[in-house]
Amino acid sequence: MDAFAVSICKGLSIRKFEWKKAFIIALYFGIFQALMPTIGFLLGTTFQTLVVDIDHWLAFILLGITGGNMIYESFNDESEKRSDSLDFKTMILLAIATSIDALAVGITFAFFEINIFSTICIIGIVTFILSTLGVRIGNKFGDKFQNKAEIIGGLIIILIGLKILLSHLGII
Repeated sequence: MDAFAVSICKGLSIRKFEWKKAFIIALYFGIFQALMPTIGFLLGTTFQTLVVDIDHWLAFILLGITGGNMIYESFNDESEKRSDSLDFKTMILLAIATSIDALAVGITFAFFEINIFSTICIIGIVTFILSTLGVRIGNKFGDKFQNKAEIIGGLIIILIGLKILLSHLGII
């Protein structure tokens, strides 16, 4: 659901919807949502406490930086209000930030007798579909709200990071 929400935010910032762009965004999220539990599964119990202790902080920091940058850019008169940029650095940061908790989930998979291949395939496919829909939904809202879209998207991304942090700290 984090990847879906961030996909909506990314859709908010895209000027003209194109399926190719939606699929690229969805691929980043789908691949990382499948990759992280795989890595976690392979790591097993070796690094469980380290990952569980810091995953929420990493997600919070990465999402906070990304959301803050979106808000900053929305006030920058020199840049356009909506950006079609799918630059590697931003997309990797978003993909990692939204899937870092899946690394810890993957570690728990090592304790259960599950078919990891079918599990990660389902995770990746569902994330891809939801992310594609998220970009489309976000773009429709972006058309209506235009200059406020990037501010709203940035705030949502920051709030997702805060939610991850607070839930892992047991506050909510």
